[in-house]
Parts: sequence; structure tokens; C-alpha cells
Amino acid sequence: MIRVAKTAGFCFGVDRGVKIVYDLVEQGKKVCTLGPIIHNPQVVDDLKKRGVRIVKSPEEAEVDETLVIRSHGVKPEIYGYINNAGINFEDATCPFVKKIHNIVKKESSKGKIVLIAGNLDHPEVDGIKGYCQQDAYVFSTLDELKTLFKNHKNFVESALILVAQTTFNLLLWRKCVNFVNKLCTNIKIFDTICNATSIRQKEAVSLADDSDLLIVVGGKCSSNTRKLFDLCDEKCKTLLIETASELRDCVLTPLPLKIGITAGASTPAHIIEEVHEVMSNKINEETSSSNEMSFAELFEQSGQQAVYKVGKKVKGIVTAISKNEVQVDIGGKQAGVIPVSEISADSSVKAEDILKKGDEVDLIVTKVSDQDGIVTLSKKRYDAEKGYDMILEAKDQDKVLNGTITDSVRGGVLAVTCGVKVFIPISQLSDHRIEDTTEFVGKSVDFKIIDVNPSKRRAVASVRKLLNELKQVEVEKLWDEIKEGDIRTGTVKSITNYGVFVDLGGIDGMIHVTELSWVKVKHPSDIVSVGDRVEVTVKDLDREHNRISLSYRKAEEDPWRIFTDKYSVGQVLDVKVFSIKQFGAFVEIMPGVDGLIHISQISNRRIDKISDALSVGDVVKAQITDIDYDAKRVSLSMKVLLEDAENEEQQKNLESVNNIEGVEINVDAVSK
Repeated sequence: MIRVAKTAGFCFGVDRGVKIVYDLVEQGKKVCTLGPIIHNPQVVDDLKKRGVRIVKSPEEAEVDETLVIRSHGVKPEIYGYINNAGINFEDATCPFVKKIHNIVKKESSKGKIVLIAGNLDHPEVDGIKGYCQQDAYVFSTLDELKTLFKNHKNFVESALILVAQTTFNLLLWRKCVNFVNKLCTNIKIFDTICNATSIRQKEAVSLADDSDLLIVVGGKCSSNTRKLFDLCDEKCKTLLIETASELRDCVLTPLPLKIGITAGASTPAHIIEEVHEVMSNKINEETSSSNEMSFAELFEQSGQQAVYKVGKKVKGIVTAISKNEVQVDIGGKQAGVIPVSEISADSSVKAEDILKKGDEVDLIVTKVSDQDGIVTLSKKRYDAEKGYDMILEAKDQDKVLNGTITDSVRGGVLAVTCGVKVFIPISQLSDHRIEDTTEFVGKSVDFKIIDVNPSKRRAVASVRKLLNELKQVEVEKLWDEIKEGDIRTGTVKSITNYGVFVDLGGIDGMIHVTELSWVKVKHPSDIVSVGDRVEVTVKDLDREHNRISLSYRKAEEDPWRIFTDKYSVGQVLDVKVFSIKQFGAFVEIMPGVDGLIHISQISNRRIDKISDALSVGDVVKAQITDIDYDAKRVSLSMKVLLEDAENEEQQKNLESVNNIEGVEINVDAVSK
């Protein structure tokens, strides 16, 4: 019995890199790669025959060549040289490796020390180190990690980050994580082992547990292939080979054997197929010589021999569609039937909505009834298997998927995507709190896969993760565009005693209570309410602390501007007393503009207490005596008006006396 690991062969990053090189060759371009494109001699030899050169540095690239940077990635200074030299190049760096570059660059720029789990001499690790702006240390075993901490006592209290080479041993990584978690209180851990690597290693270990012999196929200088061998060798007899030719002299005894085959991320599919074929032939030869079952019989015994064995994938032609089932022609004497429940994972979908008479469909056999001559089939299960591969790919490549929510279940909802039902926890259904999940049933949503359980073939998705990522993009865009003095429109998010928080589109800005109105505000809720759309002015930006200060006050409504346009020194106003202090009385000239009548300017006679002359709430006449435009202060005087009135009264009295004296003189003149 031979089983091949499902994840054996090229991973996404390697497949992408190799494809780039072959595509360039097919276009007739001269190509050189910065180091071997992958750690597989057979692929490298094939490319060499097609004219692809391997160079050790960009300086070796010829003018008419396209330089390909392999999936392992390179240091930033190499990009700098390539760009400055004007070299044509294609960047095949794996996106997961670039993610590590971004992490160490960002975190080390904050002064954090970088710990890298990986092989010191591996090109991927060399590239990662190039992005570290602080000290970086590499370890490949738990003992080496312990030695680092022993030699650097400051690590325990320092700000650290821990990352891993994408192909690092998963079991060893967990041990290292447990060690640093117990020792450090100020370490940030990033699980950067490629998800495909994790799945590949878990599957290989599971296969080794149930095999008598495990064959690991891949380049012997390949890091991830070597790690597969180390993991499996602990479980059963394990061979590490590069090609099928190394199995020619291998003796398989005793038979029958359970044989497993897995392969590194840089092993082409055709080599895996050759290994499978060679092992099949060897089993045939050795079993036939002992008059035992042929390999074909062994293969059939494993559940693959029957034309319509349960689990077998078949193609069928739709011949009829009824209310309860779809009949298909599967090319044999037995009739093929797809129950309506096996059409789609979405129970609301009707058979006639997705199938028509004459359609060719891919199916999986779920039941065989020889007595009735009926083979029961499932389109839903076939779609699920195919869709599950798409989900794994989406997880590895961080792709966005779309699905329809079909069910509200305990703790969240189920959504169908790629023919598979994925679970979306209620906490991941939105970027805000959700009380009732039933309102989402029937809706189409975009999401990202955040967790996959290969053994149970289950996946967990998150709408929230996608929304947060999109929001972060908008936040970065807003920070790049926004500047002081901008007029922006936002939504009131929350209100406190000291101010109002406004959502400007992913970033919250604050309007201090003093910036809500030109007049004194008792509480911000007197001016705005949560949910209001408001137009605000950007007063101050603090990118480092993600703070934006805003103002709701309009410049044209500035009471001081209105006051200075309307009033000047010498004008007499009716003002209202709103506060009495020892040195004077504060009065309201107009809403938002106050003035001071000093104690010396209240009366034309000496007063010891202002309250003897004025009370809060009194409206009095006062003359503007001074305006300090810079300090926005206004001085007024009641005394001036009293003095003017007194002078006027004295003048009237004088005129009256003069008039009386003139009359007396005239009388005397008459009497003479």
C-alpha cells in the first residue's frame, strides 16, 4: 500500500519563483538567477539546459539579461545596487518571506533586539538579517537559544522579538516559544513559519506514524526537505532521496508494506510521480515472485479497485432532474443518482439553479448498491474537496474569499465558499459588537481564512480581520493626506466631560470642550450628539501617538472678530455683570466677549467693596476705554460716564446762574 502526502511538492512561493523563470525563458529572454532558483538539482539542471545562468551577485548579470531574485529574498542593499545599476530584474521573493522582512524592519526600528529561529547559512535568514536595524541573533536549536540567553543576561529585561525562518521545524519552534515565554516578559513573538510548511510537516509526521517505510523526496541541500526527514526519521524507517533512481536497489521486505511518500517544497511533481511508479513496480516484482498479490491487486485492496468504489471521483452527464434527485450517466451499467441534499453545501440552492440536462459534473461516490444497481453520488463532497484546497491556498496567500452565510449557529455563522462551509465566530463577523447573527443569514460577505484544521478539514474565517486591514489602509492613506488647517467631515463617536471624539474615517480626532463653541459650554452634549455628522478643522497632528486635535468652532463666527468689526474705544454699551472679584467686575459685552470694569472705574467716589455698587445680573452702561487686540481684553469704565454726567450737570447749573444774574442787573437799571 502506497500513500502520497497531499501537500507533497512545490509550495506557493517556490512554484511562483520557478514559474517566473520558465515564463521568461519561454518569452525568449536571457535569464540569470541570483543563486539557484530552488534547492533542487534536477530543476536547476533543466533550467541550465535552457540557458539560465546562476550568478553569485548582481554585478555578474549581463546587460541583456533579466536577473531573477529567488523566493528566499535578499538584503535591501542588493535591491539598492540593482536599481542604481539599472539591471532588469524580476522579484520572486515569497510573500511570506517579505512579511518577515517588514516585521523585523518595523520592530527593530523601535529599538527591539531580533531573535531568528533558522539556519545561519540559509539565504532566507541572511536576507532577514539585512532588514534588522538593531542587533540580530540566529539560533537553530533549543540549546543554541538557551546559550544566547546565558551569554546575554540583558535579554531577559530587553525588548525582544522572535521570528522564524518560514521552513523552520514546527515542533522545535513550539519548544523555543515555550522557553522564551517562561523567561521573558517583554518579548513579542511572530509565528512566521509558512502555513504550507506547518501543514506539510504535520501531514508527514501523521503519515510516518502509520507507515513501515517513509520516503522523503527532495534536494539534499534543501532546508525544508531535511527537516521533513528529521521529523519522520523519529517515527519510522525513512529514506531521503533526490530522484527515483536511488530506489532501484532498494529491497522491500517483508511484504506487504505500508509505504508513505512525501516531498519538500522544492520538489517537482513529476519526480514524486516517478518515485511512486518505481515503488509500485518494485512491489509488483517482489510480490509476483513469491506468488502473492500483484501490486495492482494490492492497490485495489486499498479501496481503489472498484469502478464505483466509495470515495472514487467520477464524471457524470446529467440526464434528468427531479424534485428529490438528479440522475446522471457515469458511463457504466449502474445508474448514478445525486440526492438533492448532495448538490450543494448551500441548502437553499435548488438543483435546477446550478445544473441542467447535458451538463458534465465532477462527483464522488458515496454509496454503491450492487443489488439495486444504483451508485449514489455527491457533487457537494467533490466541491468541498476541491474547495478545501482553494481555502488552504487562500490561507497561505492571505487571499480574500467571498461566501454566502447560510446558517446561524451557536457562537457564530456558517458561510459557503468554494463549495465548503466555513465557520465565522460572532466575534469575527464584524468590526463592531453583534447581538443577533440571524440578520446575516442569506447575505454575501468577504472574509479571510484565519485558521485551518487539516485533520478535521475545518476552516475558520474572519470578516473582522479583512475590515480591519481595509481600515488600516484607509488610515495610512488619511495620515499621508491630512494636514493642519484642513476642513474635514466626520462622525461623532463618543462624548466625554472634556470633549468629543470624532471618527474621520479610521482615525479618531478629539474636539476639546473649549473648541466646541465660542461661548462657554456646560457639557459637550449640549452642542453635539453621538452619530452627528460634523465639519471640523484640523488644529494639530501627532503621528507618533496617533492623535489629532480638532475644532468645531467656525472662524467667521468668532465673537472677537465680530466685536472688533462693530465696536471701538469710546463707544458706550449696555453690559451685564456676570462675576465680581476684589479688583473689579467682569461683564458680558456680547456672547463670547467679556470685559473688565476695574474697581477704580466703577464710581466717581471711593468704594471699598464692589458689591456696595454692583450685583451679579446688573445691566449697566459703560464706555470702552481700551482694547488689547493681541490679548483679546477689553477695559470699560462707568466712572467716565458718571464724570461726564456730573460735568454736564455743573455746566447746566452755571448757565442757570448766569441767566439769573443777568435778570437782576436789568431790574436795577429800570429802577434808576
